[in-house]
Amino acid sequence: MSDQLMPRAETTPGYGDSPKGTVIVTSMASDSHTWNLVFLQLLLEELGYDVVNLGPCVPDALLVDECRTLDPELIVISSVNGHGFQDGMRVIGQLRGSTPLAATPVVIGGKLGTDGGESATCAEELMAAGFDAVFEDGRDPLAAFHFFMSALLRSPNGPNGTDQDQDRISA
Repeated sequence: MSDQLMPRAETTPGYGDSPKGTVIVTSMASDSHTWNLVFLQLLLEELGYDVVNLGPCVPDALLVDECRTLDPELIVISSVNGHGFQDGMRVIGQLRGSTPLAATPVVIGGKLGTDGGESATCAEELMAAGFDAVFEDGRDPLAAFHFFMSALLRSPNGPNGTDQDQDRISA
């Protein structure tokens, strides 16, 4: 992409504000899409976060290792290929099983299934498995994500606080 098409850092909204912490944006091992990750990265940077974009096709072990190393304020997992539910159920146990990440907010969104009509039970199962929020494709995920982020910032314990249940949503 040419430099002329990229926003200049000094004109990007939120740039220059004190950083709110690091957010990891990633897909999972089976998902090779990147446009969604770039969109999420830009959105979070506009909100004042430092973003580490792990890119597409991220193996579970790499995701967990990077999260342990970077100690993010939030982990955002995006799925476009329709395997979000299957991959999310596999990876959340690994993230929650790592002591330093047990209380880190983790959200997932996008196309969670391949049948075209993801059900509420899919989101409920992901939440029960340990996700703090689930943003399903077709249910105004952007508005729900903004709501989640504002709730996360209002949390009395901060983004990595211990009272995570108050911020758990399914959209």
